[in-house]
Formats: sequence, structure tokens, C-alpha cells
Amino acid sequence: MGRIATILFAHKFGTTLEPECKMYRLAADVFNDTAMVLDCLSPALPKMLRVILLSFSSVLRALCGVAAGSSKASLSAHFAKWGNLGELNAKDSSQETVISLLGMLAGTVVVSHISTAVATWSWLIILLSVHLAVNHAAVRSVSLHTLNRQRANLVFSNYLEDKQVLTPNDVSAQERIFEWDGVLRWKGRRATGKSRVGVSLQEFLKPLAGAHSVTGSLRDDHLLLPRLIEVYTDEGYLLWYDPPNRLASVVFKSDISPQGHLRAWAHALLAAHRLDSQGLATSASMEEVLGMLKEVQKQLSGIWPTCMERIKDAGWDINSANIESTFRMRIEPNASDKGEGGSLQV
Repeated sequence: MGRIATILFAHKFGTTLEPECKMYRLAADVFNDTAMVLDCLSPALPKMLRVILLSFSSVLRALCGVAAGSSKASLSAHFAKWGNLGELNAKDSSQETVISLLGMLAGTVVVSHISTAVATWSWLIILLSVHLAVNHAAVRSVSLHTLNRQRANLVFSNYLEDKQVLTPNDVSAQERIFEWDGVLRWKGRRATGKSRVGVSLQEFLKPLAGAHSVTGSLRDDHLLLPRLIEVYTDEGYLLWYDPPNRLASVVFKSDISPQGHLRAWAHALLAAHRLDSQGLATSASMEEVLGMLKEVQKQLSGIWPTCMERIKDAGWDINSANIESTFRMRIEPNASDKGEGGSLQV
């Protein structure tokens, strides 16, 4: 069960492990501590339930191994400031050995004073709570310098509204360890919508075009796609906002840069905020959405170079965007049609 869970977990969440390394590092501890509690519960259950419980426990430990290993690699790369990753890993292994030895000594002392079930469970819950609290504090203290989706929400919303650029330390104090996937949240407060980045062209077209009842093929009766191609001729992405679902979908072109990822997210964030503040988040017509997207694009074009420069000066790495968390899908504009509302190839 554990090996199957390892394969499935890596397949489903492999692309999100690096952008959300802080979340998965703490999640690994939650998985491991939950498995420990289940192991302690298993002797009190009938044989069949015990087998099921222990199987689930092995699954959680397998998930812990994948999440902890991958997130540790990302965090180690962050701390290796001078490219000394090997030295850092060696010292980390030595530190883990020392901590394990101290834990064994402390456990020997504690176990000798525990003789009842109540005391056993009390100490177990206390120690696991301390373990999770300390790891939560440790994860929160890490100030990553790359922009994932949540950190981009905080940085861009504060800059666009107040012209204030938050530093990595500022964002670290505000960001949540566990955040909803793809949520567009203005200044860390109200969620104004969701965004999916790096989707396939077929997924992107679903809100724009109706599907044929028999063949399932998509039909763009409003000719929105050619208009969007024209709007985003000079961008590395196409963006559309679907009001009924409050969902912004972004499809990337093959030549998009890391800064293009950041601009696409800022575009979706600001458009969703504008529609929400005007009371049109769920009721805007296609023409109103298109007009809003054009307006936001024009605003971003005027401030983007300055915005990127100030964000870089604040300590952010703008050349390593961690916005995309799905399997990478790209489209290729036909070179002969660029600037003429041309066609696309997947």
C-alpha cells in the first residue's frame, strides 16, 4: 500500500512540491504523527480493523517520505547561499544524528516513569503537539525569495494598491502555511476568485465556447479566441475570466519567461479584484470581462518594468517563478499570424 501511495502521490502532486515546499514540509510531520497515533490505537481494535488501520498508517508514512524528501531538497537549495549544497546536507545529517541520540536518551528517561494508559496517551499527545508546534514555527521562520502563487498575491496586491513592495521577511510573517490551491486573495484577506495557470487549450476554451451535444467539439460562436489572441499578441500567455465560476484560466505560450508567469498571475489577480469590487464577479458579460482584461493589461504595461525593478530590489528572485503547479502545457502561435489575430498550435 505504501509503495502504491508513493507513486500516486508523486504523480498527482509532484509539480506542486517545490512551489509549496513550506506547506509540504509541515504536512509531512502531520502525516508522520498521525501514523504514530494510528499505530498506538491498533492494538485495541479487532483484527480486521487493525489491518486496515495499519495499512492506512503505512500509506501516511509513505506520503511523509515523499513530501519530506522533496520539500527538504527545495529548502536546502534555498539555504545553500554559496552553492555549498553538499556541505549543508552533510551538516544536516550530522545534526539529525545528534537529535536522534538525544531523543533516545530522553525517551529512556520518560518511559521509565510511565506505567498507565492515561499517562502514555497524555505524554504522547503532549509530545506530538510540541513537535508540530515547533515545526510550524520553524517553517514560518523561513523567508523564501521566490514568488509562488500565495506570495505573489501578497506582493502584487500591496504594490498595486499602495505602491508598497513587501520584502521576503514581510511576506513570510503574513503568508499561510496551508492555503487553498490557486486562490486569488487580495492583500491576504478576501478571496476574489481562483486561477488555474498552465492549462491546456481545450480547458481554456471551455468557458468561451459551447460544446457540440454529439461530438463534444467546441464552437466559439462569439469569436472570442481570435480577439484574445490579438489582445495578447505581445504577451507570453492568454487569460480569460469565467464569472459564473469566478475562475481565471491561463494558457502559456511556448516562449513565456519566468517574468511572464508573474505577469499572468498579476493580471488574473487584478482583474478578479476589479470585477469583485464592482460587484460583477459572478454576473459580468463576456464583453465586460474582455473590456476589463484589456484595461488591466494596459495598466500593467505602464507599470510593469518599474514593478519588476522594485520587487527585485526588495530581495525577490524574479527569474525563478514558482507560479505553475500543473503539468506543463504550451501553445505555439503561428509566426505568420502574429499581430493579425492569428491561429494557435498546441
